[in-house]
Amino acid sequence: MALRKVIPAADAVALIQDGDVLATTGYGGNGTPDQLFVELEKRFLETGHPRDLTLVYAGGQGDGKEKGLNRLGHEGLLKRVIGGHYGLMPKVEKLADENRIEAYNLPEGVITHLYRDIAAGKPGTLSKVGIGTFVDPRIEGGKVNTAAVEDIVEVVTLGGEECLFFKAFPINVAFVRGTTADPNGNITTEKESLRLEDLSMALAAKNSGGIVLCQVERVAEAGSLDARRVRIPGTLVDSVVVAEPEHHTQNYGTGYNPALSGEMRVPLESVPSLPLDEKKVIARRAAMELLPNSVINLGIGLPDAVGRVANEERIQDLLTFIIDPGVFGGVPLGGLDFGAAVNFSATIDHPYAFDFIDGGGLDAACLGFAECDRTGSINASRFANRVAGCGGFINISQNAKTVLFVGTFSSGGLEVELGDGEISILKEGKFSKFVDAVGQITFSGPVASEAEQQVWYITERCVFRLSRDGLELIEVAPGIDLEKDILARMPFEPIMRHVGAMDAALFRKPTLGLRDHMLDIHIEDRLSYDAESNTIFMNYAGMRVRSSEDVKRIIEAVDKLLAPLGKRVNSIVNYDSFEADPDVMEEYLDAVRYVEKTYYLKVSRYTTSGFMRLKLGKELSERRVSSHVFESRREARKNLEEV
Repeated sequence: MALRKVIPAADAVALIQDGDVLATTGYGGNGTPDQLFVELEKRFLETGHPRDLTLVYAGGQGDGKEKGLNRLGHEGLLKRVIGGHYGLMPKVEKLADENRIEAYNLPEGVITHLYRDIAAGKPGTLSKVGIGTFVDPRIEGGKVNTAAVEDIVEVVTLGGEECLFFKAFPINVAFVRGTTADPNGNITTEKESLRLEDLSMALAAKNSGGIVLCQVERVAEAGSLDARRVRIPGTLVDSVVVAEPEHHTQNYGTGYNPALSGEMRVPLESVPSLPLDEKKVIARRAAMELLPNSVINLGIGLPDAVGRVANEERIQDLLTFIIDPGVFGGVPLGGLDFGAAVNFSATIDHPYAFDFIDGGGLDAACLGFAECDRTGSINASRFANRVAGCGGFINISQNAKTVLFVGTFSSGGLEVELGDGEISILKEGKFSKFVDAVGQITFSGPVASEAEQQVWYITERCVFRLSRDGLELIEVAPGIDLEKDILARMPFEPIMRHVGAMDAALFRKPTLGLRDHMLDIHIEDRLSYDAESNTIFMNYAGMRVRSSEDVKRIIEAVDKLLAPLGKRVNSIVNYDSFEADPDVMEEYLDAVRYVEKTYYLKVSRYTTSGFMRLKLGKELSERRVSSHVFESRREARKNLEEV
């Protein structure tokens, strides 16, 4: 069989020239072309070439030690790095910290979109992602160190709206990866855990006049691949390298597991439960804020424990978890497996996942944090002498409807004791995560507040919420002394209006019963009346009306709250992720008509679901009640204020 494009790895990397722009695929240890990294490092150490490369990548690619892009962490080999995340690549991070390379940190999603725009011959990528953060050129412009002097991000105004413009550049070499190649360079990915940005990157390199080098596990006979499964056409691939098995594992935690590539499903009982400690307490409290029918992104580290808690609580089928490289559904994995999932329902390309995220597709996101200040701003990208990088954090936190920041109150040696529904601090951490001003703005509290984003900050001892005035303390854990354990360890006093207690069940071993909690409509907790504005707020987000009994409970609760007022009121109703079973939909809509005719002066309803806006609007119109359904809370509130 004539192998044509299949060549030794050493011959492939010999095609790279001094000064080239090299783009590489991968997410953590998923889909990383390690054989090509090994050969490129070997060539540089033996010959001193290629030199002065510009390295571009979206997701961090490494194991925090030696693998992945750590192999390229040599002064002279790299001149400039434009990356989404540095935390898994300490050798490259060290070069950046010591000012030995020009280092830039851009949002992961922006870089994936840059590949598509470079492929399409556009001058760059326009995005609102990053405004008000360190990526904004009015703050840092994404520059990691003083060696990075060129401005690669600009502020532009289009249609009266501010955007950031990320400049395009040619890609000379792309490292991509697949499972199987044929001699013509057609690539399939049947055993890969993620689809990633391989296709967009290959298109960008090819249309820049560059070359595409693809690492695979095996070679099939010409014409034997199912054309419908080819992910990268051979036309785009210049050379194929067959990797040694140790340099082509599914990810850095798993050599190969067919469940990670969607070839089989596993019993969820096989996913181990978490031990009860402060991290599980935090993950549990975050899970309590999740609504049924929601799409939720989980970040790396403590946030991925929320998926494990959801599995323990048997609410997995009521939610859809996604991971930003493009996995929908299932149980996301942690540690060196992070980025992969088992029993997922679909995978899409990395850039398309960020289309979904940037466009507001996420109902909620659970993310970690290193620092938080009085404005609610978060630093998750740079602290002490570490250049962790933002990854997809900015895309996700800026665009999710609800953000749950999760982390311990302090770090560096924190020790706690859990028992009998309480928590006590045995040893305080050396570093409080609550500071007067964050060292780097990865998430802007003021920008989020202006957008009326719902933001929570959850720790093992207390819970905060973002208000218009800044950080507000809303819950304290049983066993915690407010003054000694919280206020004395903060350089500012948070807003305190109504401080309640965290649920004692969080600190006990039995499950929380979240499934029953989610399936109950909890109508009494969803209604609140503001006398000053004479407005009732109805939070029906995530509510599922399943029976006539549910409809009766809604009417009874509204009557109980509004009838004693003896006057009509304004109303704002949130229908995000709302659902009514078909056999009670007519009855529910009749109830809506009754409530409006009986109690309302003016009503504004809203939901981000276009389908729900059309469906609800049509049904309400037929009943001759207010039928306009707005897209956001801000629009709904503005409608009331204008009357």
